[in-house]
Amino acid sequence: MPDSTSAAPALHPETRLIIAGRPPHEPDQPMNVPVHLTSTYVAGGDLEYARYGNPSWTAFEDALGGLEGGRCTSFASGMAAITAVLDLVPEGGTVVAPRHSYTGTVAQLDQLASKGRLRVDYVDISDTAAVAASLAGAALVWIESPTNPALEIAEIPELVAAAHEHGALVAVDNTFATPLLQRPLESGADLVVHSATKYISGHSDVLMGAVITASDELSEKIVAHRSLFGAIPGPFETYLALRGLRTLPVRLERAQATARELATRLAGHDELDEVRYPGFGAIISIVVRGGKEPADRLVQRTALWVHATSLGGDESAFERRRRWQLEQPTIPDGLVRLSVGLEHVDDLHRDLVAALDSLSDPGDDRGSALPGPSAPGA
Repeated sequence: MPDSTSAAPALHPETRLIIAGRPPHEPDQPMNVPVHLTSTYVAGGDLEYARYGNPSWTAFEDALGGLEGGRCTSFASGMAAITAVLDLVPEGGTVVAPRHSYTGTVAQLDQLASKGRLRVDYVDISDTAAVAASLAGAALVWIESPTNPALEIAEIPELVAAAHEHGALVAVDNTFATPLLQRPLESGADLVVHSATKYISGHSDVLMGAVITASDELSEKIVAHRSLFGAIPGPFETYLALRGLRTLPVRLERAQATARELATRLAGHDELDEVRYPGFGAIISIVVRGGKEPADRLVQRTALWVHATSLGGDESAFERRRRWQLEQPTIPDGLVRLSVGLEHVDDLHRDLVAALDSLSDPGDDRGSALPGPSAPGA
């Protein structure tokens, strides 16, 4: 007979995402936590008011927190989650951050620096030795890996160790990789940030963010920030995000396989100077030969690829990142970020290559230069 005292085997992430955040398996219990549409609770309990908690949040936070290996706090957006982490930096403290980061992160850091709230030191996050040399006096090290949209890779364990030697906290934006491809808390990171708008919810219909930490002290501070400043997610949005999170493994597996194949097929195309793919995930960046104008024409000439700023949805989307005025000038003018969705790889490849091939036809005047938005793109 099997030893009934032996520990149960650890469940795979795919299984944990299906069972987490569910009501108990009892007769007549619903399979899913309902959407709790309330602003107020009867007095005498732990919640009292909906800015402090909601059962719909708890179900989502249990699932994502369990996957990352920490305690999750959900937010109204990825930007709200970033704000909560930056609020941990003491007045006048230094943040070390990648020079190529999500434009919203850079914009917020620059604004805080301009007000004297903090100091920011931008680095090439892929140069571990150079980053380590810049950490003296740092309060927080912000890591993106892969970076958005340059797709540079950081050596997270090495950077965490170096940061902690200097007494700095480490936060990792794990939006691109998701906890299925990397789990920064296991490498010693203090906080993980997600734009749950992207792969976590996965259907381009939710704005949400999340912060996960294994530290009870940091978790209490993050929750207190959310409660005080009110950057809370809606119950229905949280319900949708959890619904999307349950299918993350199958969605990511398909999108990643397609991205790998597309990166291989696109390599060496005559209209491309470069194909950037870090070897994992579902984001590819291509650099269109000739820069801004042909890249702008490219994103107007496809039938399947959608010209849009966000990523991580079930549809494939792309955009020239320098159309955003806040994008870093070190990003090539012709860089187009591809978010690979769930369509068939042959259809996506055919559609994109037809648009690329059309760029060499001087008589083809489809598409035109696009305006440059000033707000941070996603």
